[in-house]
Amino acid sequence: MSRITAKFDALKAGGRKAFVSYIMAGDPDTETSQAVLNGLPEAGADIIEIGLPFTDPMADGPTIQRAGQRALDAGMTLKRTFAMAAGFRRQDDITPIVLMGYYNPIHNHGADAFISDAKAAGIDGMIIVDLPPEEDEELCAEASAAGLHFIRLATPTTDDRRLPKVLHNTSGFIYYVAITGITGTGSASSGTVGAEVARIKGHTDLPVCVGFGIKTPEDARAMAAVADGAVVGSAIVSKIGSGETPENVLAFVRQLADGTHSV
Repeated sequence: MSRITAKFDALKAGGRKAFVSYIMAGDPDTETSQAVLNGLPEAGADIIEIGLPFTDPMADGPTIQRAGQRALDAGMTLKRTFAMAAGFRRQDDITPIVLMGYYNPIHNHGADAFISDAKAAGIDGMIIVDLPPEEDEELCAEASAAGLHFIRLATPTTDDRRLPKVLHNTSGFIYYVAITGITGTGSASSGTVGAEVARIKGHTDLPVCVGFGIKTPEDARAMAAVADGAVVGSAIVSKIGSGETPENVLAFVRQLADGTHSV
């Protein structure tokens, strides 16, 4: 059983929802980023998303764009991201790690090499924002065959005609984008999101986690109440970007996790 499946099974058995935390690899530097990454499970993160720095992150708002640029300026690369994950795995072999990013760096690295290196580093899945089902034959099937979950995004514009295509070959969980737009902008409505999550769950048995527009512990609690988990990225990255210490960032993560787990 994969770490992601085992985590959701354990959470369900305990009557808890998943708190999914996001950080950008190498932001603002490798040492700080590694310290935050290593502390996330203790701070309550059930699943960790690690962002892959990229120069043209079209789905990301200013907060995560700046994080990616800080990471690139500090010398972060895909290989160093794998090294960060491997370092985390030396202390934690339970918490799932999902890489989230864009296809260009993967294509440049080589899809086969990416899959092999991700497995070796202890990665459990991937979310490739700009790779639609119609264009993913180079990566999706091979990743799934290697035991890596291919997690797709569903959005407010994913209607019932489109949804089966999105769900095809998807595993691990569904990431529901709660707002129309880029990360770090707007706020999600639990009423609207709840109806959309219910609609998606009518098509799949996979857990549905909600991200985008979740900024506070109260937001996380509201989204977790209508879904299987809440994803927080920009709010955490903003703390890192403002120069907060890893300890202070992790204290904020604990508040978000507590909000999610209070449902």
